[in-house]
Amino acid sequence: MDAVAAVIVDIVRSRALADRAGAQEAVLDAFARAERSADVVRPLGATVGDEFQGIYASLADAIRVTTVAALVLPDEVEVRAGIGLGEVVAVEGDISDGSAWWRAREAIEEAHRREDAGGEVRAWCVGGSGDHGGMASSTLLLRDHVLGRMKARERRIAAALLEGERQSEIAARESISQAAVSQAAHRSGAIALRDALVVMSAVPA
Repeated sequence: MDAVAAVIVDIVRSRALADRAGAQEAVLDAFARAERSADVVRPLGATVGDEFQGIYASLADAIRVTTVAALVLPDEVEVRAGIGLGEVVAVEGDISDGSAWWRAREAIEEAHRREDAGGEVRAWCVGGSGDHGGMASSTLLLRDHVLGRMKARERRIAAALLEGERQSEIAARESISQAAVSQAAHRSGAIALRDALVVMSAVPA
């Protein structure tokens, strides 16, 4: 398989949740929604415990999917993601191996380590020589800083903008003016986030 972006996701503080099964279903629903506008090699699926795995055609797709999913998850459910760039090799059935998976594992462990050290980190990326792993991790650090400060309505507006909705459509659903949508999108960082993802999608693989 050509170079892809493998993603490992887990639920933050899952043991403290009153409804872990409901949280797992919410994660799958959020990623299914986020994957609608992405080039998906293998949709995110549950593996063991509170962990999930998926494969996307590009780094830009992986970042867009994890961003939209984070925005549409219920307030009580947060996820951590590791993105690994490289190859995925089929072993048997749905079982696969390869450098993308090894790096995704390294990435989610690094995100966990940085979170434990007090950082606002929900995702990390690891790539091989010549990949954009370092650039991606820098983008993810800034993204997580922005997402961590968004209020509920700002998150809904940001998700809708990333999914391509017009501000007038968002305004009607939120029962506010289009000007209020624009102000919220600029103030919260949603516009900058959308534009950053557009720029990233144009970066050569």
